[in-house]
Amino acid sequence: MSAPQLKSGKRVIVKIGSALLVDKERGTVRRAWLETLAVDLMTLRERGQEVLLVSSGAIAVGRRHLGLPARGRLKLEESQAAAAAGMVRLAHAYQEVLGAYGVTVAQVLLTLDDSENRRRYLNARNTIDQILRLGAVPLINENDTVATDEIRFGDNDRLAARVAAMVSADTLVLLSSSDGLYDSDPTHNPDARHVPVVKGAITPEIEAMAGAKMTDDGSGGMVTKLVAARMAVAAGCRMVIANGLEDHPLRRLEDGGRVTWFLPEASPLTARKQWISGSLKPDGAVVVDDGAVRALSQGKSLLPAGVVEVEGGFLRGDAVIVKNQAGDHLGRGLIAYSAADARRIMGAKSREIEAILGYRGRDEMIHRDDLVLD
Repeated sequence: MSAPQLKSGKRVIVKIGSALLVDKERGTVRRAWLETLAVDLMTLRERGQEVLLVSSGAIAVGRRHLGLPARGRLKLEESQAAAAAGMVRLAHAYQEVLGAYGVTVAQVLLTLDDSENRRRYLNARNTIDQILRLGAVPLINENDTVATDEIRFGDNDRLAARVAAMVSADTLVLLSSSDGLYDSDPTHNPDARHVPVVKGAITPEIEAMAGAKMTDDGSGGMVTKLVAARMAVAAGCRMVIANGLEDHPLRRLEDGGRVTWFLPEASPLTARKQWISGSLKPDGAVVVDDGAVRALSQGKSLLPAGVVEVEGGFLRGDAVIVKNQAGDHLGRGLIAYSAADARRIMGAKSREIEAILGYRGRDEMIHRDDLVLD
């Protein structure tokens, strides 16, 4: 089975592990290495690919600046304090290396809970989409100063996969100290065989290949990477584990370096629509006119002008049924307005939304990417 090419990705997330970004002896950012990563990232951007970063390393950098032990596990409160000190330095380093190319870095702090609460999920997705539309690079970090489970269990890999699902990325690159999955732990078995490609679901047999190593700075080993792979694949996003310790890690990946690709059976958009169609309970309905029915059948979004009635008491981001005026179900989607606001703007032109509501929301009542027709 042939491996895909990184250059075929349209929206690429690159997750950087602590071991790559931070010099453990000095507790500082590996600036020379980061500059080579910036060169690689610019290559992707120049090809027209969207790039997002998910970075570890805040605790590893911050602990030294606060006089905390350079090695070993920290108490929860110490880890949170270290993250607060280290995050400033990490963001500054990323802005400096990418700013040299005229690129703006926009930091987004998330917790896993932000990806599980539907309204916060929608807010985060819209913010990241807007950052990309404005030509900046989102730098996504765990909000370790308030999140506790992430620090305890080292979920940076899992957060990266959640972000991939959130923004419908088609490619997730996990840069770490590992060059991929082996059929057994290569540090204990010199005959362990490298697995270049995994297609479809992560089976118990594949899970059994992973060890359970955790590093001093709280980042996960192969176990958390397989958890991330399961989440990414379910969202229709392919994932690759690559060794990023050397300079120009993305160039090395593209030049045929040893990696493991995890390939989904569906595209991100297909997976997202399957989730909307089969996993979400609708909280209300919108009734649309004949013009909107025709527009939806042509693959267009649902605009407020086409809505003639709103049923139920849903909130922004909830799933709703879309019906025609005869009461037939046309499909379901995630609505961009609460029921109260939807009633106020139904029948209105998109340009009138701000005057009616007092704020500028989305032009669409339901965007076509958030809509599944029956």
